[in-house]
Amino acid sequence: MRKLLVCVAVMISLTGFSQPSDFLILKKKGKTAQNIYAGNNLEFTTKTGAYRNGLVKRIHNDTLFIQEFQVRHIPTTVGGVIYDTVGSFSYNYSYHDILSLGKTRKGFNVSGSGYTLMGGAALLVVGSGVSYLIDKDKFSPELLLAAVGLGGVGYLMSRAGSKGIVIGKKGYSLQYMDVTP
Repeated sequence: MRKLLVCVAVMISLTGFSQPSDFLILKKKGKTAQNIYAGNNLEFTTKTGAYRNGLVKRIHNDTLFIQEFQVRHIPTTVGGVIYDTVGSFSYNYSYHDILSLGKTRKGFNVSGSGYTLMGGAALLVVGSGVSYLIDKDKFSPELLLAAVGLGGVGYLMSRAGSKGIVIGKKGYSLQYMDVTP
């Protein structure tokens, strides 16, 4: 009798811990692409433009409870760096407020190269301006036009970068699964 009582107590405690919490399903064209549970790291942008990257603490009643950590890099006296968590912030968002999810980038970073081209173009424009002000004989309008052209190409490349997974575009949808009683 005692063994039966112990077995029943163990079975009841196991079923109590096995109950999953609510979760979100990211679907692409009706097929599951990713499941988002409590404990996952999530990077997203809201419809109001707020960018969040944090830990999903809980999902309950269509609401994501996010904890975002503020980490600082503190230099040491020997030239190294210590990462220190200064604080954390808690946010609550309805899953309807999510505009796009972060997407891990693979391969060449086009938008980063575009920003680099824009910086180089700005440097060339400033150099051409200084050259024009100091010595008009050495000023090169071709160099100025090339700098403006590079800046334009850099701007277009920076805008061509990935915006992540935009909910509602290319067949992506976010679905809330309520599994808690």
